[in-house]
Amino acid sequence: MSTSNSSDSPPENAVRVLRQFRIVFNAVRNHFRQVERVTGIGGAQLWALAVVSDSPGVGVTELANALDVHQSTASNLVRALATRKLIETRQSASDRRAVSLHVTATGATLLQSAPGPFSGILPAALAQMKPAQLARLERDLGTLIEALTPDDEAGQTPLADL
Repeated sequence: MSTSNSSDSPPENAVRVLRQFRIVFNAVRNHFRQVERVTGIGGAQLWALAVVSDSPGVGVTELANALDVHQSTASNLVRALATRKLIETRQSASDRRAVSLHVTATGATLLQSAPGPFSGILPAALAQMKPAQLARLERDLGTLIEALTPDDEAGQTPLADL
């Protein structure tokens, strides 16, 4: 098996695929920049705010599940949104550790001015794909990910935080 070095040129199709990844990453980055420019908050915060708006009273664990992020990431998003007075937390009467999340009037106004999709353009684009296309993409990206050997928690980092 030959090893590659920096003077090796990648195959033409690898260059084309790399260019496609650049297009995807740049589109995602540009969307998140626009979100931040218009709203003053990051894309992950906007998505969290939209989930809370759609599900008044949602808890932090449910928010983490909806965003597919670690609970500590969701807690950090909640803290940032509460600090900006975009959401409020209410303690449960029955369990003082549990909180429910609610959008404030300021948060609702911000959502009305925010560019969509709130979940980001990549999740929205993936949701539009046919099941067979998604299955093929998932399989092929799985092969690529195995070759990259990423850290175990990389899949729970919001794209807006990359």
